[in-house]
Amino acid sequence: MKIESDFNDVDAIGDDHIGTSSDTPLRADAFKLSNAEKIDSIKADVTHILETLGLDLNDDSLKGTPNRVAKMFVNEIFGGLDPQKKPNASTFDNKYKYGEMLVEKNITVYSTCEHHLLPIVGRAHIAYISNGTVVGLSKMNRIVDYYAKRPQVQERLTIQIVKELQEVLGTDDVACIIDAKHLCVNSRGIRDIESSTVTSEFGGKFNETNTRRELLEYIKLETKF
Repeated sequence: MKIESDFNDVDAIGDDHIGTSSDTPLRADAFKLSNAEKIDSIKADVTHILETLGLDLNDDSLKGTPNRVAKMFVNEIFGGLDPQKKPNASTFDNKYKYGEMLVEKNITVYSTCEHHLLPIVGRAHIAYISNGTVVGLSKMNRIVDYYAKRPQVQERLTIQIVKELQEVLGTDDVACIIDAKHLCVNSRGIRDIESSTVTSEFGGKFNETNTRRELLEYIKLETKF
């Protein structure tokens, strides 16, 4: 009876983006298996999926697919689930006393929708106001990449980026805006290839109207994909 209820709930939710936390939902035993063990297990699962679809895995083009997909899942597109891959975002004293906002525009976002496991592709724009420390520019790109490389919803990704930079920089004055296309919308379902999704998270001074307006003027959201 409980199983039937769960399936009905899933059908009712449909494609709605529902999350329970800004943290990625991981099980307590998420890291019990080594990466090699995960690859072996996923390889077997992908083999079963492809065979169920009726494909001949003895074909030269297909026989390596289960292993390639398994390695891609563990080492690449879901590599951000591994805490050992979290970037070391070193900070430095703001000796030049730069007191205005710093904006890093058009950071490439490649992520994966956790509802259909289809790509999310877009751009992130990050800004912060120094509270005495600064972070290397490339580290902001690496933080975006780390949190993007996991099954995601865009809202959670935006919040995770801001929270990480707030912790690294020791200030609430951090903002992130993401403008991205979701292939679960573009390539299936409604198949709307033109639409994109914009999410934002504003902390500290970025909740002030003038500061937020200045940031939006900087980025203008004219990104093309």
